[in-house]
Amino acid sequence: MDLVALLIQIVVGTIILGPILWLAGRALVGKEKAKLTDAIWIVVLGIVIGAVVGAYIGGLIAAVIMFVIWLALIKHFFDCGWIKAFAIAIVAVIIFVVVIAVLALIGIGLLTII
Repeated sequence: MDLVALLIQIVVGTIILGPILWLAGRALVGKEKAKLTDAIWIVVLGIVIGAVVGAYIGGLIAAVIMFVIWLALIKHFFDCGWIKAFAIAIVAVIIFVVVIAVLALIGIGLLTII
């Protein structure tokens, strides 16, 4: 496990995924339950736990475990049920795809940075 890569992943994930997850949570559970700091904690913990799980368990099993962990983090921090956590995750993915498509249309692509 490379700590520099993990730190970069945390910073980039927090900048990109944090606000998107916050917007999705705010839309589905309201502004009282979905706070930006909670979304940031979800992203940071999800990335760190994902790195640990990925280092020790691989493949499809790790993906399923991480999916459940991300849903559990959303459920815990946004104080909602499992189905609402799944809905927040789906809406966050849709928002992410729209943001990436808009950025690609205006000429700013994530793949050009990498």
